[in-house]
Amino acid sequence: MASSTLICDTEQWKDLKAHVDDIKKTHLRELMSDTERCNSMMVYDTLLNFEFDGILLDYSRQCATLETMDKLFKLAEAAGLKGKINRMFNGERINSTENRCVLHVALRAPRDAVINCDGKNTVPDVWQVLDKIREFSERVRSGSWVGATGKPLKDVVAIGIGGSFLGPLFVHTALQTDPEASEFARGRQLRFLANVDPIDVARNITGLNPETTLVVVVSKTFTTAETMLNARTMREWISSALGPEAVAKHMVAVSTNLTLVEQFGIDPNNAFAFWDWVGGRYSVCSAVGVLPLSLQYGFSIVEKYSSCRELQASTNTSIQHLLIKTFPPFYLILKPWRSLRLIFNRHVSMESNGKGVSIDGVPLPYESGEIDFGEPGTNGQHSFYQLIHQGRVVPCDFIGVVKSQQPVYLKGEVVSNHDELMSNFFAQPDALAYGKTPQQLQNENVPHHLIPHKTFPGNRPSLSLLLPSLSAYNIGQVWGYFLILL
Repeated sequence: MASSTLICDTEQWKDLKAHVDDIKKTHLRELMSDTERCNSMMVYDTLLNFEFDGILLDYSRQCATLETMDKLFKLAEAAGLKGKINRMFNGERINSTENRCVLHVALRAPRDAVINCDGKNTVPDVWQVLDKIREFSERVRSGSWVGATGKPLKDVVAIGIGGSFLGPLFVHTALQTDPEASEFARGRQLRFLANVDPIDVARNITGLNPETTLVVVVSKTFTTAETMLNARTMREWISSALGPEAVAKHMVAVSTNLTLVEQFGIDPNNAFAFWDWVGGRYSVCSAVGVLPLSLQYGFSIVEKYSSCRELQASTNTSIQHLLIKTFPPFYLILKPWRSLRLIFNRHVSMESNGKGVSIDGVPLPYESGEIDFGEPGTNGQHSFYQLIHQGRVVPCDFIGVVKSQQPVYLKGEVVSNHDELMSNFFAQPDALAYGKTPQQLQNENVPHHLIPHKTFPGNRPSLSLLLPSLSAYNIGQVWGYFLILL
């Protein structure tokens, strides 16, 4: 496909669109009766063993057949997807609007890897910063680095916005209830300040003591308006309590603009670099996320998260997830646990794919991107499931885990809390797919006047993503998995 050709102008797109219009005539109940089809649509990473650390994807409840997937793969070929993936890994400047490489994959590369940008291997620079973070975070956590009054720094406020906030918050929220990570974080606090609303500042400093607080300012250029206003506010909070000279002991930076860092009052030696080939929404494995998370949980925990190396999409279930989501305009992300924040999912998807033009600047003749919303666990069932079962069709992603971070077994209960949760995880996709007919309700002796109100048509598409657990390593998998989709 020529670079100026829109994908919707290709024969593969037109063929797929005609096929989709045709398959709408077949109810999911009928599609689900095809065992061969269903089995082929339950896949897991070919390079991972699901019993230990694999991700399982079940998209059998999508309005799709084996022929649909064949046409989707042909569409991917027409779009040159494999070549674009290779160009990214090869360090070509695929970010044409900013004329930059896109090498967030280098952030997770092993120390001996070679990933070039403009002829230079980026990996040594990445590990130089990671080693610096390891050393600094260990000094702070051990108490060898102390504040201006000699007290250990046990509380961290990370200031940033967009990817400099959402990615680290995503990981922090998930790690908070991981038994190993929470033990490493005992006695420590990590808070995030993004919004310029002074109420957010007040909430962040409530209960904190400037003597024991370390502020991490995250801004690549050190000019981001919202971040720098909040940074100046926190600097005033520290200075008014401890004096201006305390800033150097209580504030550090994640930035490449060492001149402005020093002018602000932060020691340039306490600035941690990242690079213009790291996009904000991909930056959690750079100093943007690794520094505040290491201060809270220790570098060894964060390293487990980062050590889940990204896989080439051609060997990953992500590619099938990506293709199956080509057409639906709305997506509901339903997580049966609170630990993965939807806000980061919205950020990486809706900011990445919410474009009005092609990469060449050609206006798109169709709506792009998806609208992501949702709720954890059974909350949604008492909020908006009426809509998705009986109202408008909203394709859904269900994301679950086999083993709970915090299992509860109550004496006398038939099932554990987590099993109760997961029974909903498995039941809801079936209910959306199969629906319930008036005849079934009549057989259940439902009063005649209630049958119209209890009937739901089914044929509502969904897919399920199942993780073995939510350890630091598995959280890293989730992050890498979804970023490959973008």
